[in-house]
This record gives sequence, C-alpha cells and structure tokens, in this order.
Amino acid sequence: MAAPTTSEYRVGAGEVRLDVYLSQQRSDLTRAQLQKLIADGYVKLNGSPARASQRVRTGDRVLLTVPPPRPTDLMPQRIPLDVVYQDGDVAVVDKPAGLPVHPGPGHPDGTLVNGLLALCPDIQGIGGDIRPGIVHRLDKDTSGLMAVAKTHAAHQSLSGQLKSRRVTKGYLALATGEVAPAEGMIDAPIARDTRNRKRMAVTAGGREARTSYRTLGNPSGHTLLELYLETGRTHQIRVHLAYLGHPLLGDETYGRTSPLLSRQFLHARHLGFEHPTSGEWMDFHSRIPGDLTTVLEYLGAQTTG
Repeated sequence: MAAPTTSEYRVGAGEVRLDVYLSQQRSDLTRAQLQKLIADGYVKLNGSPARASQRVRTGDRVLLTVPPPRPTDLMPQRIPLDVVYQDGDVAVVDKPAGLPVHPGPGHPDGTLVNGLLALCPDIQGIGGDIRPGIVHRLDKDTSGLMAVAKTHAAHQSLSGQLKSRRVTKGYLALATGEVAPAEGMIDAPIARDTRNRKRMAVTAGGREARTSYRTLGNPSGHTLLELYLETGRTHQIRVHLAYLGHPLLGDETYGRTSPLLSRQFLHARHLGFEHPTSGEWMDFHSRIPGDLTTVLEYLGAQTTG
C-alpha cells in the first residue's frame, strides 16, 4: 500500500484562509478535498491542528499530509472496454449501451468503473470512492465517448473545464416527429420532477440548461439531430426533446418504447477537451453503433458513421 506524503509550506506575504492558501499551493486537490483533510487532522498550522477558516499570515508554517487512497469495496473486473486513447493522465473510452457507469441500485458491479479499475488500478480514490476517475457520465443506455481522469490533477483539470463549459460534448439523436425549426437553441431550466423523483423535468426555478441542435435529416417522420450541450444537467437532451414534444425514439422514461430499438436513440459521438498536463486540445469522434445504424437504415436514412 502506498505511504502518505507530507509537504511543508511557508506562507509568504498576505493573509488568507487556510483552505484557500492550500488550494493555491495544490492544484491537484480540490478545495473540498483540502477542507476534509483539514477536518480530519491531516493539516498542521505552526505545529497545531487547524480549521479551514483559520487565517494564515506571513511566516506561518503549514504541514499537509495526504494519505493514500482508502481501499474500497469496488472490485476490478475484466470487462471489454473500447479505449480510444490513453496516457498517464487521461483515458477516453467509447462506452457501449447497457453498461452502467458506476455501481448503484440494481447493478452493484459489472459497471464501467469496475472495468476501469482492472484496466487502470491507480485510479482508485481519484475523485471519490464510488466513482473513481469519473468526471462526467452517460446514462446506462446511452452509448459514446467519456473522459476518465487517472490522476488527482487530471480530475481537477477536467472537472474545472466542465464547470467553465470548455469541454465539447456532441451527440447524435433521433427524435420522434419533425422538429421545427430545423436548428436552434433549447434554453429551458431543469430540475427533479416533483411528481416522479426518478425523472427530471423543465421547471421554472430549475438549474439553467441549454442545448443547441441542428437537423441532419428527417427519415420517415423522425428527426435526426446533432446536438451540443452548453450545460450538463441530468438527462438534459432527453428532457429538452420531450419538452419540445419530440422525445427520443425508444425513450421509455420521457416518451415510449419502440419496436425498432431496445434503448433511447442517443449517442455521444464527439468529445473535446484540453489535455490536463500539456494543454493540447484533444478531439475524439465515435462511429455510430450498429443498433442505431440498423434503425437509420430501416427508416431509409443515409448513414456516414
């Protein structure tokens, strides 16, 4: 098991909260992580336990100990994963439909996280015990590209890029009916549905949610759409299209099931972000999965992958 690491800092000019000071020194740790380390006694200020809100001053000595990640109940499992890119900081995987991202009710294992732990054992504890390495997620029955952080610094960087909306997330979707106008922006706040806690809904006072879209074709009374998320709310595309009166084909939660497809027609096919270490822009594209291609061919749509 890895040993704890201890770092010492001498405060320069100025006066600031202890947690703020440490966040300025350690870009690999979030402020929330640092606050927990302080609360758990892993930080000493001039040799004594401290509080996150305590102010440090010029000449103060701060000692920070970072314990190794705690073992978890998550078991590595050899699950076939389509890894489209990997280095020491990040991995990009093309998640198949039907694979849950992390354990939850009804799927305690056999998830993307279990597969990632077998592929990249060092991600244990990165970003949390339940969802190690995960910085954004896809619904179980949505396929496509996901970025995975392999270090604390990468998790911090990718999470920051998501928060500041610098990550490109593009989707291919097939909506029921003909969406009009052919392109536009859906700007409608989303919150938990008060009548059904398992659903989300467009709700006044919800969190801002914006989805841009453009029509790629109208096969047999449906609309093939390319969509990009400006925000990342739970079920955002599914909720927004249902709000327009054009739920996704096969979306049992926000529309209805379809004999053509056993899941909702939604695929995350474009992902772009800044590499956490090099700063290089990384751009990835995914081919349309076979089950979605079959549907498009049945409806007479042109498929280009």
